Amino acid sequence: MKQITKSPKTLKAISYYRNAKTNKLTIVLKFCFAALLLLTVVSSSHAQKNSGKYFNNLNDKGVILDGYDAVAFFTDNKPVQGDEKFQYSYQDAIYYFASQQHLDLFKGNPDKYKPQFGAWCAYAVTLGRVAPIDVNTFSIVDGRLVIQHNERAVKGWNKDVAGNLSKADKYWPAVSSKNGKQISTDEEKGFLNNTDKDGVILQGYDAVAYFTDNKAVMGSDKYTARYNGATYWFSSEKNAAMFKDHPEMFAPQYGAYCGYAMSINKLRPINPEIFDVIDGHLILQHSKDAYDKFHDGLADNIVKADMYWPKKVKKNAGKSVGFDEPAK
Repeated sequence: MKQITKSPKTLKAISYYRNAKTNKLTIVLKFCFAALLLLTVVSSSHAQKNSGKYFNNLNDKGVILDGYDAVAFFTDNKPVQGDEKFQYSYQDAIYYFASQQHLDLFKGNPDKYKPQFGAWCAYAVTLGRVAPIDVNTFSIVDGRLVIQHNERAVKGWNKDVAGNLSKADKYWPAVSSKNGKQISTDEEKGFLNNTDKDGVILQGYDAVAYFTDNKAVMGSDKYTARYNGATYWFSSEKNAAMFKDHPEMFAPQYGAYCGYAMSINKLRPINPEIFDVIDGHLILQHSKDAYDKFHDGLADNIVKADMYWPKKVKKNAGKSVGFDEPAK
């Protein structure tokens, strides 16, 4: 049940991504999928490995920093692979070093050289969760070693280094106490979303597929993104990347509450298979009846829904809210 009316901006974006489906890109995407799957497995093993007081990003041997020398980031200003001959255990993690000298430096002042946030991605911590790292993204901030997941995370971190370091420090105790599971940050408390108990929006359906495939497609927790206080699932890494580039383009209207219900000032659930893309905006409905009523005076109903939504957000943002009773 859908009536697709795409804006020129939406059509341009979709055309760009569809035209990129060359054999070369297919190979790249398959490689990215394999790499992401590997990261997911490694990430899972990291979480399972942590059984002590400290929540660290460890490999299957309990080694932190993928075996790289923590001291070398400071002394050599680059990642240097450590040697298991020179190892030292500190705060539930095994450190490898490139030399006895570096091992001795670490032992003399481990808090100076240890990676921050358990060697998880620092930017991810500012968003209330953890992610694996790429040691090539490291930086030294106020004498502290911080490492990111990828270039996207580096860009996010560099937008406000001091502010992001403060956020990461603030959220790390809660993130680590939950073994890296997503927490709700202060910034996210200003949003209102129709999510499940795990914070997943659209009942797990892929927000991008509504635009690219013109249909409801179930997503997977293998491909996720966090936006405005909700976790989105996607059916592919490509769709996840599209969303991360332009989340405002694909995110549903009215926090994924029923569009018709919003036009009469109510918060009601949705059927994710009953939707519209109207002027580039995704609007979902509770039922066929709600869909029909919403389209009976469509323009006026959109105006009403747009008018009521900010008031609902102001009243309910950051709170646990239930659904309103259906209209009689």
